[in-house]
Amino acid sequence: MSRVNRAPLSLSRLARYAKGKEGKIAVLVGSVTDDERLLEVPKITLCALKVTQSARARIIKAGGEIITFDQLALRAPLGQNTILLRGPKNSREAVRHFGAAGVPGSSAKPFVRSKGRKFERARGRRASR
Repeated sequence: MSRVNRAPLSLSRLARYAKGKEGKIAVLVGSVTDDERLLEVPKITLCALKVTQSARARIIKAGGEIITFDQLALRAPLGQNTILLRGPKNSREAVRHFGAAGVPGSSAKPFVRSKGRKFERARGRRASR
């Protein structure tokens, strides 16, 4: 699977999505990262491609467990009692450049060599020039 489709998911967002779904296995094709802003980590069973060391330690300390996709296939062959999650795909920097930059009404970010006075801020952009 391409890297674009394996967006990382933070521990706080994982906890938010798993709220009220205790006893189910959270499945994520991607990596789970730690979020220090989350004070209490819920007890959760997680299946992910990669879990960072700090996130892994916090999940295990809370009484949760982390399993591999091989173990998931044995435990839930048809995917019963699982929640399929995905990280925010469109939060990449590259997505900001999609579209036509400079067109009225467009918020696409142009590819600019530099952020100086002469670069996309000269004639036609300022009222004084």
